[in-house]
Amino acid sequence: MPNLTELPSNTTSSSNLSIIVKVCVVIPLFVAFLYFIILTLYTFASHRQFFDSSRYILFTYMLINDTLQILSSVLLFLLVMGSVNFAIVYCAPLLFMSTATFLNTPLILSTMSLERYVAIFYPFHRPTIWKPEWIWVIILSLWFISCILPTVDFVLMRLKPGVDVYSTPVLCKTTVLNTSPIQSLFKVSLNGIFFAVVAVVILFTYIRILLETRNMRQDRTSVRKALHTVLLHGFQLFLSMMAFSQPVAELLLTQRVSLTQADMSFIYYFCFILLPRFLSPLIYGLRDEVLRSYMMKAMPCYATRVDPRKEMKTTKQDYNNCFCGFC
Repeated sequence: MPNLTELPSNTTSSSNLSIIVKVCVVIPLFVAFLYFIILTLYTFASHRQFFDSSRYILFTYMLINDTLQILSSVLLFLLVMGSVNFAIVYCAPLLFMSTATFLNTPLILSTMSLERYVAIFYPFHRPTIWKPEWIWVIILSLWFISCILPTVDFVLMRLKPGVDVYSTPVLCKTTVLNTSPIQSLFKVSLNGIFFAVVAVVILFTYIRILLETRNMRQDRTSVRKALHTVLLHGFQLFLSMMAFSQPVAELLLTQRVSLTQADMSFIYYFCFILLPRFLSPLIYGLRDEVLRSYMMKAMPCYATRVDPRKEMKTTKQDYNNCFCGFC
């Protein structure tokens, strides 16, 4: 009898410790990510010349989308960890924002790859739609496409009997809205098609730029840098696609490894949803020499050490020479 009464206490203590560890892992990275995002957006707002380049506009858009994705997903994570229940009418907007921004990420990656393709093959006769003053049309189109799937998801929503949208408190998870097997099958199929199309676009731009690198005799360095950028887009897309392998991994690993389903979900959430978005601004932002120099000057700890007489001035020619960006 004493052993039986001690077992629930030990289980509860272990569960609480697991929750504390998960929160302590996510929150510091989340704060560091927000600091970097605020610093980057401040740098963009302080130097208007960045908005004369489609590349930097798309990068800003990616930062804003990743910020919305992390804000919504981390809030949902904390609500689930705290077992906070509330009505679906308040839960639905969070799930909609989290899903839409998650799907928006591969669209942005493919668009940035196409922008590099256009910059390489049409440097002087760029199509109108890819010019900075028209790039907002592409951004609005990406938002529209990314909102289609969560909208259809909510239209097909079938709640359990006795659940009221306005009053019944529920745990805010996607499984609350996806209760129908047909709905789940439709969502998985549409996600597969969605990511396959994006993968083809990135693969096409990578192969075309790779062939161009071999053919060009001049300015091969710039083309090679663009090739590395597209390769990073493909790697980030791969990490995003790995998030869909969670059900299969749970079936294969939970029987062989002493991990609960909650722990497995957290590992996938951290590795394939949070981590790529934590790293993307560092990868793409710090690799750009022009942006990196401005960001360092904007940091308070760096600004106090800079001698104004020796401050390096980036000329317009230097700005244009950073042709392939994210280099």
